[in-house]
Amino acid sequence: MEDGFLHEALLYAGADEFVDAVAAYVRAGLAAGEPVLVSLGAAKTELLRRALRREGDGVRFADMDVIGANPARLIPLWRAFAEDCDAAGGPGRGVAEPAFAGRSPAELVECQRHESLLNLAFAGAPAWRLLCTYDVTALDPDVVAGARRRHPYLSAGGTHQANDEYLGIGAAIGPFAEPLVEPLVPVVSLTFGHGPLGSLRSLVASYAERCGLGASRTKDLVLAVNEVATNSLRHGGGHGALRLWSDGGAVVCEIRDAGQIEEPLAGRSFPPKDGESGRGLWLANQLCDLVQVRTFPSGSVVRLHMRCP
Repeated sequence: MEDGFLHEALLYAGADEFVDAVAAYVRAGLAAGEPVLVSLGAAKTELLRRALRREGDGVRFADMDVIGANPARLIPLWRAFAEDCDAAGGPGRGVAEPAFAGRSPAELVECQRHESLLNLAFAGAPAWRLLCTYDVTALDPDVVAGARRRHPYLSAGGTHQANDEYLGIGAAIGPFAEPLVEPLVPVVSLTFGHGPLGSLRSLVASYAERCGLGASRTKDLVLAVNEVATNSLRHGGGHGALRLWSDGGAVVCEIRDAGQIEEPLAGRSFPPKDGESGRGLWLANQLCDLVQVRTFPSGSVVRLHMRCP
């Protein structure tokens, strides 16, 4: 196995190709004594379990529909797995399908950003292998083309080969400056500055409740918005602007400020235990269904998405 992180894409057509290729990949890992972690949606997990039968007892499974609902939660999952493998004395291998039919356009954008950031997060890491699967019959061709650009290797016929279309590790930083799509519906706006954020929290709570978000999820959204707005006060010039709107059955809260977020992996690493730095975006990613972060010369934008039940 190559030294370091082997990040490969499997471009498959339909369920049979998926099962044949992924089951063989998993069996090869088990035969080599490697730990295996598979993160797929429920339907694909069931297909793979049936194919593996008792061999599947040696595989760890993580539900992509839960932990990967927000793609920003996936790097911490893989970091913990890679660290466990290294501590056990050898490489491991993973399987993931972050981009699948039914994802919203915003989610698919963040899935592609996640794939780029994986190359940065594990640059120089101990050896391990991650196979990312893409159904070419179910996904938009642009999504498949994006997968080709973000994986150093392509998997085919049980082997992997270097991918000439890979953009390189610099692509991990590029999406940080891609503009976000402007809302096509009316928005509610509020500017905030130094001082208590009570008015901001009240506005978010009342808007979310009117949209039918529910008490528990409204509480989580208010907490996430408060954390991001607090970052604006501390690091974004002392003031910011909030926008709220409803989009496709989700409440979206956007905060803009004059600060710069220079760390591409912000919010995707466990915050340090000895301070508050990095806590806000991390917490927002744990609470919200999707978090989009962008930085431009004029400042930064954080969008928080919370789906209504």
